[in-house]
Amino acid sequence: MTKIKYIEFDGTEHSVDVPNGLSVMEGAVRYTIPGIDGDCGGACACATCHVYVEGEWAGKIPPMEELERDMLDFAFDVKENSRLSCQIKVDDTLDGLVVRTPARQY
Repeated sequence: MTKIKYIEFDGTEHSVDVPNGLSVMEGAVRYTIPGIDGDCGGACACATCHVYVEGEWAGKIPPMEELERDMLDFAFDVKENSRLSCQIKVDDTLDGLVVRTPARQY
């Protein structure tokens, strides 16, 4: 289990233990974290799991692939630290990861 902190747009924090092997999006859906929808079920086909990866964590997760970059074109308020949470697999190296949800999803 890896501790992930999800911070809603309004500042509400949710710290949960996500099983290794799941995606950050699957953890959010499992624990009903508001602001991460995951409408496509994690197929990188909808951008409704858009998050902002906090600070130093951006350099600790695997780099974005082209499909994810293309799907972010459909997200609102994309920033340099934007990622699709369905593309971030949880493992022990991500213990303490902090992600923020945008004001709205697509």
